[in-house]
Amino acid sequence: MESKDPMYDLLSSLEQIVFKDVPQTIALQQKSNPFTEYERLRKGTGMKTDDFARAMGVSVAMVQEWESRRVRPSMTELKLMSLIQATPTFSKQLTE
Repeated sequence: MESKDPMYDLLSSLEQIVFKDVPQTIALQQKSNPFTEYERLRKGTGMKTDDFARAMGVSVAMVQEWESRRVRPSMTELKLMSLIQATPTFSKQLTE
């Protein structure tokens, strides 16, 4: 029996809700290099580094590792970034 990550399942479900009206062709084009994807999503949030780290549930040092391209964000982290970028009210709730 395959064990699934509950956080991945949750984020996948939320992503389906948030992006339900986005055509699949756009979603497929966005799947690129994790670093490129990170940069696009990070810039799209408009958040300061410390606020972004808090919303992601990671340290500022981890965000700096992603930005320096020393550490690659996981697919789950990229999905959470997509949700944060797509729903500003969601990110505000995460940082409060």
